[in-house]
Amino acid sequence: MKLYDCTTAPSPRRVRIFLAEKGLAVPTVQIDLRHGEQLGGAFRAINADATVPVLELDSGTRITDIVGICRYLEETHPAPPLMGVGAEDKAVIESCERWCEREGFYAAMEAFRNATPGLKDRALPGPENYPQIPALAERGRTRLQHFFARLDAQLRAREFIAGPRYTIADITALVSLDFAAWMKVKPPPSLDALARWYERVSARASAKA
Repeated sequence: MKLYDCTTAPSPRRVRIFLAEKGLAVPTVQIDLRHGEQLGGAFRAINADATVPVLELDSGTRITDIVGICRYLEETHPAPPLMGVGAEDKAVIESCERWCEREGFYAAMEAFRNATPGLKDRALPGPENYPQIPALAERGRTRLQHFFARLDAQLRAREFIAGPRYTIADITALVSLDFAAWMKVKPPPSLDALARWYERVSARASAKA
């Protein structure tokens, strides 16, 4: 296997943390997003969506979706379980992960890509160009504050986002908070349950991946 990666980008970081939690080492190929390598013909032949991460299996199959990559890794290396054990646990964790992605990660992306001068006409990842919409950057910032508040409320009743164990939902939320910090959008100090959770998950060795 090999992972097409970019060490400075938040999307592939979610997979790197997942790999680290599994204790797996996968060779990487670094794609220079800053200089548009993902838009060139060589990488577009690997992933027509022009995004990272991409996991290339020994069979030659390429998985181009973050959660799809994690699902493959979970099925082939089930311990420790990061996506649930049993039908109910898996459903709860997947629901939490999708919510964190939708309300946290995508909100941070919306804020970042619609406000960063270097991403003019690149408001969405992928092969097509889209103009920035400043109002969407502001909306993303507002969404993030709502995300922080709801996370804090949830974490007052449990140690981790989906329950008593660290899961893929915690990975997505952690990367979302760090991504939001790029725009200096941070939870207010009053959200102390969220602060305690963030301190715990940031201290894990995998968070440095």
